[in-house]
Amino acid sequence: MDMTGSERIDAPLKTVWQALNDPDILRQCIPGCERLEKMSDTDMTATVSLKIGPIKARFEGAVQLTNLNPPNSYRIAGEGKGGVVGFAKGGADVQLHSEGLDVTVLSYVVKADVGGKIAQLGARLIDSTAKKLAAEFFATFRETVGKSQERLAS
Repeated sequence: MDMTGSERIDAPLKTVWQALNDPDILRQCIPGCERLEKMSDTDMTATVSLKIGPIKARFEGAVQLTNLNPPNSYRIAGEGKGGVVGFAKGGADVQLHSEGLDVTVLSYVVKADVGGKIAQLGARLIDSTAKKLAAEFFATFRETVGKSQERLAS
């Protein structure tokens, strides 16, 4: 599955970059994220519970940041194992661009793969679920980062 897109975030580039590297903010924004712990500046571990069609899965996995070019871009990649339901792995190339002083455009290219029981659900269901989860993540991220920016301005 491949997905591309961009999001306008009402916050300066530096603020958005910091949020993309903050496990507490990411944990709040990732749908179904139960745990996200920073192990180093580039490594995290995560537990995420999701429902994909009729299958509910709990994934345990690792997330790694590479190709870091602060505060402009990075690659985030992860792999999670869900026991008998299968696995999910993938990555995203993320780029940030300022649009004026207080707006940042976040562009992404995502490639993901699933295997096991989940893969038997079919590409259409998996793709629509992935798009829904991405939309949830970005809506929450935009709101969370925008609110933190409003608090700083007050």
